[in-house]
Amino acid sequence: MNSSKIRRRFLNFFEKRGHAIIDSASLVTTDEKNVTDSTLFNTAGMQPLAPYLLGKIHPKGNRLADVQKCLRTIDLDDVGDKTHATFFEMLGNWSLGDYFKKDAINWSYEFLTDKNEGLGLDPSRLYVTVFEGNSNSPKDDEAVEIWQEVFAKNSVDIGNDTSNIRNSGRIFYMPANANWWEAGENGPCGPDTEMYYDITGKFGGKCLTKEQFIEAESQKEIVEVWNDVFMQYEKKNGKIVGKLAKPSVDTGAGLERLAMIMQGVDNIYETDLLKPVMDNIEQKKNKKHLQDWDIKSVRIIADHVRAAIFLIADGVIPSNIGRGYVLRKLIRRAIRQQKLIKLEISNLSEFVPIVIEIYRKTYPTLVRKERQIKEIFSQEGGKFIQVLHSGDLEIDDLIKKAIHEKRSISGKESFILYSSYGFPIEETVKIAKTKGIDVDIVGFEDEFKKHQELSRSGAEQKFKGGLANSQDEMVVRYHTATHLLHQALHDVLGEGANQKGSNITKERLRFDFSHSVRMADEQKKRVEDIVNQKINEALPVNNVILSREDAEKTGARHFFGEKYGDQISIFFVGHASRPPTIAELKNAYSKEFCGGPHVKNTKELTGPEGKWMFKIQKEEAVAQGIRRIKAVLN
Repeated sequence: MNSSKIRRRFLNFFEKRGHAIIDSASLVTTDEKNVTDSTLFNTAGMQPLAPYLLGKIHPKGNRLADVQKCLRTIDLDDVGDKTHATFFEMLGNWSLGDYFKKDAINWSYEFLTDKNEGLGLDPSRLYVTVFEGNSNSPKDDEAVEIWQEVFAKNSVDIGNDTSNIRNSGRIFYMPANANWWEAGENGPCGPDTEMYYDITGKFGGKCLTKEQFIEAESQKEIVEVWNDVFMQYEKKNGKIVGKLAKPSVDTGAGLERLAMIMQGVDNIYETDLLKPVMDNIEQKKNKKHLQDWDIKSVRIIADHVRAAIFLIADGVIPSNIGRGYVLRKLIRRAIRQQKLIKLEISNLSEFVPIVIEIYRKTYPTLVRKERQIKEIFSQEGGKFIQVLHSGDLEIDDLIKKAIHEKRSISGKESFILYSSYGFPIEETVKIAKTKGIDVDIVGFEDEFKKHQELSRSGAEQKFKGGLANSQDEMVVRYHTATHLLHQALHDVLGEGANQKGSNITKERLRFDFSHSVRMADEQKKRVEDIVNQKINEALPVNNVILSREDAEKTGARHFFGEKYGDQISIFFVGHASRPPTIAELKNAYSKEFCGGPHVKNTKELTGPEGKWMFKIQKEEAVAQGIRRIKAVLN
């Protein structure tokens, strides 16, 4: 059963059981103020739905199902084994205060084992874990009882014990690090029950002792295929603060692992989701370098290329901070593996069309952005190759010096490797470790923070001002046009096209934004068309003052990390009641934290005789990862 059929069967199964099918959210989370990898991206299927699991009403109802794109870097060192990947898809069905443990467990079992509507797996090769309890929550006897009923109804032997390591069974109690789910320090959380499958068949459907089960799982002979999370509690600042008013269910299964089982292979890299890339890399193998060929390196290249493609498609561009740093790290790790096995290709962009072909029907955005994705791979790869040789020489010198002086590599030295030669701190640590040398990671982090503060201070000085004369009628027009341009760039280029600065005079507007490659002519034309369309729609431009909390709920664009007061002025383009509701503000075409001034209606941008149009005069690079547009109304 190929991956497309697995996706389709899953969604059809739950749609028949009253679930509304929703689209995958972006890999990029909506909260750009966080700076840790765990919150930069959607790392689990439940993350985009967290507000609804806490009680917010979802517009499509209280039963949902989806296939969510996810990205995790917490297991980066494990990528290349049988089951770990950075990018993956999570099949999920959700109950928002509706059904709970009994239905969730029964449906999970039914989809996994039913031959007509589900996957038709052998029930005797399934094993189950449940939460053993701790100070936060008691052990989940309810889930155990439901599982006992399910197995008994289907004549599956469950043995005579669930917790004693000396006796055999099929249901095992496990601690919180295995059977408790949460997404960070805040949000819904609760116990879970996980389903495992004997992918080798070596255990013949027999019950196992807990010790045997743990050993088989560690050897990847039995792998997790499904997880039912029972959201019963709310966590704030790392502590359980109480039970949720409406307990919810978050269930899910990794598509890659299900594909592995359904396609009869023992690792995710041999499935139809990654094998075409693996095969292409194998075809490029140079017989002269067979001794350097390492299957794990090949898998890392395939995984990192795929993950980077999806990140770029969702608007991320390479940089030295935040999401851009993760993207850059993935591309550069892939290049380092390419060099390690002496894979002779001109650029990793050669693999982009292969990945896109795998996903073109499921994620058509990849097709639309193929050119941009290839350009970023080519540019980033070219830059890294140039510094790689110099960086290798530099780190060799540092290691020799550290050995001679009997010391570790300092934070400042490792930061120079990072900022000047593109070496992620993880790579520096790994290389130094092979020579028995430590790296001052705390010192590196201090240097990194100082660099961020200097960059932020410089940016504030560079873009200080913006409006040349707020009393001039043309300046006011151009200010409103800048807001429309900002939103149009997001429409065309994606959510990565964030404002980096602006300057407005009565003759023109200038707008700087994050984007790593030159805009194509058709992209510039689409931006112009969108802006002119909004101008001709004669949309009202309104202002509202909101609390900081409510202002952020609207999704209004602003400089993330900049200090704002408790009361926020938002200018928005679009129709709304007075005063506007949060929902109306969310639906407004353009909305930004802004103190004004602006025109009252976009029609004013057509000039006194109604003949002016918005026109991009120039689009150019001004810094690495930053482009500039100059535009006029004439």
